[in-house]
Amino acid sequence: MAISESMNSDFYKSLSNVNDQVVEFANKNYDSQHLYDLSLIVAFYNNINVLKLTLASIEMQSHKNFCVIICDDGSKPEIVSTLKLYLNELSFPVLHLWHQDIGFRKNRMLNWGILKSPSDYLAFIDQDCILHPEFLKEHFTHRKTKTVLSGRRTDLTPFVSGQLTPEKIKSGYLQKNFWWIFLVILWMKDNNAPKGIYIKNNWLRNLLNRKHRGIVGCHFSVNKQDLLDINGFDTRYEGAGIGEDSDIDYRMSLNGVKIQPFCNIAIQYHYYHKLLIRKNVNHEIFAEVQREHQIVTQYGIQQQLAHLIK
Repeated sequence: MAISESMNSDFYKSLSNVNDQVVEFANKNYDSQHLYDLSLIVAFYNNINVLKLTLASIEMQSHKNFCVIICDDGSKPEIVSTLKLYLNELSFPVLHLWHQDIGFRKNRMLNWGILKSPSDYLAFIDQDCILHPEFLKEHFTHRKTKTVLSGRRTDLTPFVSGQLTPEKIKSGYLQKNFWWIFLVILWMKDNNAPKGIYIKNNWLRNLLNRKHRGIVGCHFSVNKQDLLDINGFDTRYEGAGIGEDSDIDYRMSLNGVKIQPFCNIAIQYHYYHKLLIRKNVNHEIFAEVQREHQIVTQYGIQQQLAHLIK
């Protein structure tokens, strides 16, 4: 795979001149030859301040044998340059992947994340998803063959989101104060408030996860091979929603992969932001996938690799 590399501190200043290849930067802790238990793939675009909160929560994970792959859908060069310096201050291994910003191409970048991952097991989140300290441990401990662990998130209010800093995240602020955060979320009439309660009792876990819940792109884990078997994410989707969750849910299910609900086990707190605009074209593409019962997309990983070889 012809992916560009550079460790030059001036390199990111000229990102706008790079063609449609993928540029990668590994921090000082990353070792592509090490067999990490799992790779945490983080979708990112420009919002470095929110990403710092998520990285702070990753710093506090109880499970340590992991790496992070940041899939950057074309952040501004100055953002990337700042991020690179920040990543070298972290205690855990990070690989940053970047391509040019020519529109919403999250799925394309997620496919590169799959290919570059040195792990057989993958977890997917977004940049604004702050993790409970046991998040990675729960996902890795409960992994199964031909199974996706499909979690959910609790949506923080604007007030709570505004209180957060990396230092507070590292001090366990969200876990220690969730009793009143929970009440604030309920007061805002958000039904996702209970999703932020970390439950250890196995009987209760099973009880709460009897109902089928499909994949959401901001919180699931899966065996890498199960994604490779369907040729990864379909790169035709041009906006948020469907392409990074409903589509792969449908195609993996057709291929015999079980979607296992994972609520109240691996906990995720969602930093507040306004809802993203959803594009109707995504529904049209997904309707076609369903009509044709497509398992393997013709617009995925193999096509990306073929494009680079040309």
